[in-house]
Amino acid sequence: MESNSITVLVDNDSWIIPYARKLVEILREKGLDAAFADSADRVRVGWINFMLGCTRIVSDDVLLRNQHNLVVHESELPEGRGFAPMAWQILEGKRQIPICLLEASGAVDAGDVWIRDVIELNGAELCDEWRTLQGEKTVQLCLRFVNEYKALIPVKQEGAPSWYSRRRPADSRLNIDKSVRDQFNLLRIVDNERYPAYFEIDGQVYTLQIFKARGENGGA
Repeated sequence: MESNSITVLVDNDSWIIPYARKLVEILREKGLDAAFADSADRVRVGWINFMLGCTRIVSDDVLLRNQHNLVVHESELPEGRGFAPMAWQILEGKRQIPICLLEASGAVDAGDVWIRDVIELNGAELCDEWRTLQGEKTVQLCLRFVNEYKALIPVKQEGAPSWYSRRRPADSRLNIDKSVRDQFNLLRIVDNERYPAYFEIDGQVYTLQIFKARGENGGA
């Protein structure tokens, strides 16, 4: 097994791809044999398989190709296993989002945790902004694992797990009888292109996109 061979896997057209490719570039600059893979069958035999934003089940055969198969998850595991934990916690009003680097296991998000950290929010970030913070922190955690590997000790998760469900287009529906302020966190987590905010009046559906205004008192 090549000790410096690293694969960074993203198995769908996720927004995380630019950060995955950035991670590969940094690893190569460090002299490591790093490669990007867009499907599990392209994962190489080696030291680490970073699985970022993956949506498909990876077979045991693929997992056995590497000494470590690592995923990033944004919650205080074992609380908040499952789907879209960052979005759900922003919707809950949280401004400190826990983030973990953990070993992939047979059960979803149940593996040993290698690193824990936090993403700090100010409460005004829209989707593209908090995704930038999430992507940058993801790269940082992966690099910390590589750089600090000999000093790291994995920790088993303790306690009863809780779960977040998969977000569907219907989860972007606004309530016309509630104020914008009451629904601002929902507006912060909608994707303007893939699942925009929408509302319905008298049987007609309308979609909304949200951007920060530019200029005086309007952000950047």
